[in-house]
Amino acid sequence: MSRIIAVANQKGGVGKTTTAINLAASLAATKRRVLLIDLDAQGNATMGVGVDKYKLAKTTRDVLLEKARPADVILFLPNLGFSVMPANSDMTEAEIKLRDVAAGDFALKLALEQVAADYDYIFLDCPPALSKLTVNAFVAADGVLIPMQCEYYALEGLTALVDTIEKIRRVINPRLEIEGLLRTMYDPRNNLANDVSAQLLEHFGDKVYRTMVPRNVRLAEAPSHGLPVIGYDPLSSGAKAYLALAGEVLRRHDGGQLPLG
Repeated sequence: MSRIIAVANQKGGVGKTTTAINLAASLAATKRRVLLIDLDAQGNATMGVGVDKYKLAKTTRDVLLEKARPADVILFLPNLGFSVMPANSDMTEAEIKLRDVAAGDFALKLALEQVAADYDYIFLDCPPALSKLTVNAFVAADGVLIPMQCEYYALEGLTALVDTIEKIRRVINPRLEIEGLLRTMYDPRNNLANDVSAQLLEHFGDKVYRTMVPRNVRLAEAPSHGLPVIGYDPLSSGAKAYLALAGEVLRRHDGGQLPLG
């Protein structure tokens, strides 16, 4: 059964798209069937996997507005081993038009019903806002993975995000849960980071992934080459962190292990 995971945080610059791309790539490396869906008008996930967002005939926008079937928009990336449903600035149109549609919150859920059986994991890269597109992701998803930096303002934003997840779980999508919290750009030498990390563990317990993604130059460079970090520098600390995260995700859901060697 497919596991649909929204990668979300209304605060930008926390490693959301980096996490969506690299977790997708790491799970694909374990021979799982993976689809990455770009829901952000910035199209960063699209560009980050080597697809030119300026040359797209169809995007996620067309799927949400029922102008195209998912199968007509999804691109398989043989060099990366997973598929992407790309996006660009056209997503702004979807954001606006879905507000005027009676079942606008369910557009993505209905679309994914056509293709979900073809994948083991589907990742939804959400915009950095609690927008109509993010709500669509939460309605369609089984869980929400929250990347966050361990800094002062992160906890305040986390409260609003958790409240939104709980509201959608209660009113629309009873299966929605917090998939996990991922500490990104983590520097163990920073006392504030350690304090915030301790608070996360106190409040969320085993929902906090053991994996912590460090600040890593190679991880930051990889998107400019259109590659996940395991394709750009597989020996880097960033690549090792996301492979470890993939192992945690697999163990939580199917007892799976990363292949040796």
